[in-house]
Amino acid sequence: MMVHLHIKKTALSLSLSLLKRERLMSTVQHCSCGQGSSCPSRARQTEPQMDLIHSSGVLVIQHLQSNYKDYHDFLDFMSSVGDPRNIFSLYFPLWFQLSQIVGTKMIWVAVIGDWFNLIFKWILFGQRPYWWVHETLFYQNNSLPQLEQFHITCETGPGSPSGHAMGSSCVWYVMITSALNFTRRLCDSSTQGCQRFGLVWSFLWMAFWIIQISVGISRIFIATHFPHQVILGVLAGILVAEAFEHVPSIHTASLKVYLHTSLFLFSFAVSLYLLLKMIDIDLLWSIPKAKKWCANPDWIHLDTTPFAGLVRNLGALFGLGLAINSQMFIQSCKVKNGYKTRFKLMCVAANLTSLQLYDFIKIPTHTEILFYTLSFCKSAAVPLSVVALIPYGVHLLIGDKERKLD
Repeated sequence: MMVHLHIKKTALSLSLSLLKRERLMSTVQHCSCGQGSSCPSRARQTEPQMDLIHSSGVLVIQHLQSNYKDYHDFLDFMSSVGDPRNIFSLYFPLWFQLSQIVGTKMIWVAVIGDWFNLIFKWILFGQRPYWWVHETLFYQNNSLPQLEQFHITCETGPGSPSGHAMGSSCVWYVMITSALNFTRRLCDSSTQGCQRFGLVWSFLWMAFWIIQISVGISRIFIATHFPHQVILGVLAGILVAEAFEHVPSIHTASLKVYLHTSLFLFSFAVSLYLLLKMIDIDLLWSIPKAKKWCANPDWIHLDTTPFAGLVRNLGALFGLGLAINSQMFIQSCKVKNGYKTRFKLMCVAANLTSLQLYDFIKIPTHTEILFYTLSFCKSAAVPLSVVALIPYGVHLLIGDKERKLD
């Protein structure tokens, strides 16, 4: 329950800040210009401070695209490293078998971090470079800057803060701090051990910042984020991850806590959306812009919309709660098998193999409700498989072999 109350207090404070922002954006909310969903950006384009920040960001994007085009493949790879979806399909299956505490924390941090990212995006109404350059009045007396688009450029949600940067920083922060906790015992043995720990500490944090900078540059390079949005995402992700260092109750949470938390996160987001829609604030204003200015319609994907990310993350959280409180998990991972290296390696191999097969499951996109429902189920199936189904299958397999040997 402490987890639920902690999230609820933070969410309420965010809603108060949203109400304050409402007054400052009255011209945006009423959209008297008669241009529908394009009004938020038009009104905001009259702010010289944001125009200056955005135009400076465009210069950075142009510099990267002009001088580092040969590194496109590497930057494309780093963008995938920061993709929040890889948390569930790669990082989580590996870490859960190494440490159930770290794996559990990783899911909580990823889900809550991405939920806050959604709320922040709805509050901040952040532009994206690839459409801003076409709609701004900043360049009215000059030629528009040319920004190249790529197959992963056309994100459909608002731009601030960067979801990739936030997801990457919060999850890698969990991994780095957990690895340091594992190696901290070196410092207890001798002075030489402390020196080794110092080297490990320096190396891991250097790797952390190299990864975050690379992910950030990749998102700027493809013109889907401005630099300030990436910086905000990295800092916000670190704050979320650090906050969960002080919430140990997630490791003993019951299925009821998982269910209540998922319902609260969903109901808060939907209530906020409906409330603002009643006063003529369209939180999906960015989708028409993405469809209008994306260079290739095939690059527009429904799974990049705000609600797609919401149901995907809530599905993962619910699936983890269902799995970690199941008898299959208790019988397979809570007994002696959970400490066997062979058992863990077999689980990791089976998990990674099976999760690759999940990518071949294509969810139909012709009906949004069906898409969101199936996305929830598919996401819930990932932790359910990683935590309960596959370990239980490996447990039965090992048990059969041991009985035959006896």
